[in-house]
Amino acid sequence: MHGVINMNVKEAFLSRRSVRRFLSKPVPKDKIKNILECSAFAPSGHNIQPWHVYVVEGKKKEAITNSILESIKDGSAKEFKQEFDYYPTEWFEPFISRRRAVGFELYKLLNIGREDFEARDKQMQENFHFFGAPLGMFITMDRRLATGTFMDVGMFIQSILVGARGEGLHSCGQVAFTKFHTLIADQLNFKENEMLVCGVSVGYEDTSAPENALRVEKLDYTDYTTFLSE
Repeated sequence: MHGVINMNVKEAFLSRRSVRRFLSKPVPKDKIKNILECSAFAPSGHNIQPWHVYVVEGKKKEAITNSILESIKDGSAKEFKQEFDYYPTEWFEPFISRRRAVGFELYKLLNIGREDFEARDKQMQENFHFFGAPLGMFITMDRRLATGTFMDVGMFIQSILVGARGEGLHSCGQVAFTKFHTLIADQLNFKENEMLVCGVSVGYEDTSAPENALRVEKLDYTDYTTFLSE
């Protein structure tokens, strides 16, 4: 019998957000099983189901963190490149304003000044500590597949994020990990054509953390929807 997500679907969607500080409280295995079992029903073109998930905890998660931080410390990280462009090379409106608004509000909550690059770098590196979450996921696909596969994998990742809310958990999708795909590939023994698409931290929200007070503004559906009847 398939696992049952307990929260109302609309509530799960509306309460899903990127949490950037987690409690160390362990995540029960049955919750992860339910999330992944239900995410299997995400759509994909011709049902190719192009995703693979690595769930990491404990020493394996710690080893990934250490390898990334060491590469930053010794400077080798500067040579790493992402396998695909996630952000544009040149930003433009209205997207750049939305991006800046999130960064401004986050650093304001953390009391990090605009010119405090050391503090900003330290906060950026919290990504690689999984923001304190006890569990992380890495989602991969075969790099030989086409651009449309990213849409399939995106729907699968969204299923994981919303599914986590249904299990009373929070999450944070992290493209920051993709720069370090070679290190992570070594740690997780990726297949030859396996490409890292996204990392996800999963756990229980630390409600006392100032960064978790961040609430980003979402567009009303009328701002991006056109209804046509004739």
